Amino acid sequence: MPTLETLLLQLNSIKVIDDTIPYSQYIPLDLSISNLDLSQIDIKNPNDFEIYIETYLKKNNAKVAFGGYNEVRNLYKQSSLFGDGQVNERNIHIGMDLWIKAGTPVLAAIDGIVYGFDYNAGKGNYGPTIILKHNLENHFFYTLYGHLSIESIENIEIGSFFKKGQQLATLGDSTVNGGYSPHLHFQIIKNIEDHFSDYPGVCNQKDLKYYLKNCPDPDLLLKIK
Repeated sequence: MPTLETLLLQLNSIKVIDDTIPYSQYIPLDLSISNLDLSQIDIKNPNDFEIYIETYLKKNNAKVAFGGYNEVRNLYKQSSLFGDGQVNERNIHIGMDLWIKAGTPVLAAIDGIVYGFDYNAGKGNYGPTIILKHNLENHFFYTLYGHLSIESIENIEIGSFFKKGQQLATLGDSTVNGGYSPHLHFQIIKNIEDHFSDYPGVCNQKDLKYYLKNCPDPDLLLKIK
């Protein structure tokens, strides 16, 4: 049987946000510890960070900034959710972020049913989150959509079916999305274990090998690059 990664590569590229925006208007964004520009702003302040994103997009004549898979970041020092900055600090991002304004439509990656959803409250957390379950040639796996609007989870039900490309949600702003500049955290998960409405989107170096295997690069499916 082919691996899930192989099957994802064989699919046509898909979009998980506003399908009217072509990939030619996407631009990579480096939020790693090596980006010295980030030291010039207060990345803990969502308003400052949103201005940084908007300026970056305007400068590059783009509408969406993307990236972050397997990226070491300082962004998570703002919250105790990610450790105390010691050996087991979780600072390696294992999903893909797509940075664009609040209210942007979020689309189902492929056909699937609602597996779980919740408002994961708290600074640095996902905020409103939806997880879909998929079956691709007997490979069961999940896609996670984090940092959504409150409205996105008000009328949704477990087991509801969403077709590939169907609008699933909209993006939330910093007042509900964990205190971040508006963006979608999109993640593929093979074994969701006992999680239901969330799943780690950031890991530490010690567990990186496991999470990279369990959470394949979302660009295998999106094909932005």
